Amino acid sequence: AAVSEPAQKCCTENIQPFLTSILEELMGPVSSGFTEVRSLFDKEVNEIIQDFQKTNDITKLKENVDQLMNLPFNSVKMEPCYLKVNLLQELLQDLKSRFKVYHIDFVIQRTQNFMQELMENAVYTFEQLFSPSRQADSAKVATTIEKVKLRVLK
Repeated sequence: AAVSEPAQKCCTENIQPFLTSILEELMGPVSSGFTEVRSLFDKEVNEIIQDFQKTNDITKLKENVDQLMNLPFNSVKMEPCYLKVNLLQELLQDLKSRFKVYHIDFVIQRTQNFMQELMENAVYTFEQLFSPSRQADSAKVATTIEKVKLRVLK
């Protein structure tokens, strides 16, 4: 009871007025990181479509989809996504001094983990939606892949 009122006053006067601007500032790198995840997924699926249109090879298509399933664990391809979030390091340094925000690396790591999880969900959903269509007429496969991609991105 003795601490509650001063703590609420401190939060109301020293933290709450800044929360909206802090959130907006932090969301820039986070949003760009997640946008990069979306772009990477889109790019990889487009490459699968283009490769299939060139070869019409169902076996190669299966290999490409299997490779897509490993995308979330491919650190080289995921790196550009992670780098977008590293900008939080600079932004959080300012917050650290102003608001005693600690464990900046943890915030960045958790954000990157969520990005990887999002990619895992995207490729899993893609694979689940596309699997029944693999045996379809090869003329329709590229169109089906595009439809599934758009559904996942939605």
